[in-house]
Parts: sequence; structure tokens; C-alpha cells
Amino acid sequence: MNLIVAADSNWAIGCQGRLLISIPNDRKYFREETTGKVIVMGRRTLKTFPQGLPLKNRTNIILSKDPNYRVKDATVVHSVEELMGLLDKYDTNDIFVVGGESVYRQLLPYCDRAHVTRIDHAYQADTYFPDLDSDPEWEVTADSDELTYFDIPYRFVLYERKK
Repeated sequence: MNLIVAADSNWAIGCQGRLLISIPNDRKYFREETTGKVIVMGRRTLKTFPQGLPLKNRTNIILSKDPNYRVKDATVVHSVEELMGLLDKYDTNDIFVVGGESVYRQLLPYCDRAHVTRIDHAYQADTYFPDLDSDPEWEVTADSDELTYFDIPYRFVLYERKK
């Protein structure tokens, strides 16, 4: 299973329910990686999408503890166990965890690849992604050249779980 995230230099991913920065090239990368695939997210992450609706051309799965939570054009599951049962029918290479913080933390143990946009800037934040650089189970297997959005440097880094 994959995950995809944009994180700053402190592994921060959000503040007050919003992304730290919206980089057009990062949005394009997200689209390219996830279109036609399965995306797994929490309820609050769904609210950050355009009009708070599931993304088109993807199988949207929302992990929510609320047993009454329903979303048109998405599947809602209420536990990691229920999610894993549902994901059994998909190729693990076609599954992307897309946030937020608690969903990333719950599903990181099931992921083998992390597509991380590393933003070389420290933002004020209240949500964080686990530091894969200090986790001995993970290693960088691909790293793009440095890119810039206005004056903010960033790069696309692929982390893979060591075998």
C-alpha cells in the first residue's frame, strides 16, 4: 500500500484543518499518482477537497468512527479491520492513503511506499506526519531535483519500507 503526503522540513502537514501550502506541481503529482486508484482518507481530509466531495476518477474510501456518517460516491468504513477487509479486493499498488494525521498514523504500518513532497520550509502547524528520515524501517529510494514554487524549495521523495 502507498501513502502520499506533502510535509515541511519539520514533517508538519497542516494547520487548523488546512494544508500548509498549495503547490500546483504537487497537486498535479497527486492527481497523476492517484487517478484511477483507491484513495483512503479521514472525514476531515474529505472536507478539504473541492466542495468537500469525493475526488472523481478514484475509488474514495473514508475511515470514520461515526457509525452514522455517509458520503455520496464514497465508501465509509468504521475501523482499520473493516478497511483492510475491503482493501483485500484491490491491488496494493493501487491503494493510496491521503490523510489526515490520524489516518496516516493508523495505516503507516500497512504501507510499503511513501510518496512525500518535502517542502524546505518550516510552517506554523498543528498536524504532523511521522519522521521517516529517523525511522530505521524506511529508506529513500528516489529523490527528485530541487524545484521551487515562488521562493519555496521542494522535492519529490520516494521512501520505501526496507525489506
